[in-house]
Amino acid sequence: MSTLSVPAGTAPATTSRTEKKATNKTGKRRLPLLPALIFVIAVTQIPFLLTLFYSFQSWNLVRPGSQHFVGLQNYVDVFTDSTFLGALLNTVVLTVVCVFVSLLLGLGLAILLDRKFAGRGFVRTLLITPFLILPAAGALLWKTTMFDPTFGLLHFVFNTDVDWLSQFPLAAVMAQIVWQWTPFMMLLTLAGLQSQSKEVLEAASVDGANRWRTFFSITLPHLSRFLQLATLLGAIYIVNSFDAIFLMTQGGPGTASTNLPFYIYQRAFEGFDIGQSSAMGVVVVILTMIVATFALRLMFRAFSVDGGTK
Repeated sequence: MSTLSVPAGTAPATTSRTEKKATNKTGKRRLPLLPALIFVIAVTQIPFLLTLFYSFQSWNLVRPGSQHFVGLQNYVDVFTDSTFLGALLNTVVLTVVCVFVSLLLGLGLAILLDRKFAGRGFVRTLLITPFLILPAAGALLWKTTMFDPTFGLLHFVFNTDVDWLSQFPLAAVMAQIVWQWTPFMMLLTLAGLQSQSKEVLEAASVDGANRWRTFFSITLPHLSRFLQLATLLGAIYIVNSFDAIFLMTQGGPGTASTNLPFYIYQRAFEGFDIGQSSAMGVVVVILTMIVATFALRLMFRAFSVDGGTK
């Protein structure tokens, strides 16, 4: 009985051809993504690299020929600028208060909508409406119909001539942002409530637990993942608020309601200071990346990578 012999080098050659075919298939599958990758690099990374380059330059458009290299001086000026530090504080206060209040209101509304009652679908649609309105339109709506000292609704309700946008500028902006972002928090929380097991709630009721005990011992722990997600996504978006401040208060009076995005806009498009505004933009990007990294870690901890809850 004869034994067929395999010529030397045949098996490695076959393996090499198989690997090459697999590599070619992978490359062909990824090739359609190349235009999207080029577009993303063109609209995000190239502008950021230019911003990083200009942040090391002293360049004011009002003074032609003033562009020259200054190293880290722009960053030193940014962190010693009291207006920038005040805008940073306003940004933190605005973000924390708006996220916290809208989350509480969204949780309360979600609990109400989780119950069956006549017209629940219509009420849900009405409550979602503020989130569907353009931020600029919402800001103008609140400025003219709510906070106007002569014709605003608050003037008629409280019978007072208080100029809310002048005396309480940051609080007025926060009220508008809370109004717009509460539906977002409500939707995420409502999704968590509707994913809760009814058998567990029925078992708690059979064991004699009242509504408060059931909520704090069963419902709230179940909602923790959804509340974390709502908090992190809301913070990422609210920290970049610009429309409300630009259209309602213009950052004033003075700098009382100025946040980081609006202050960067002022330095770049009103002060024409390309160098310092670029340095501020880089600082904000770095701070946002730190917060986003922390947020993503919490999100991956709360949710599995494949999209399902743990």
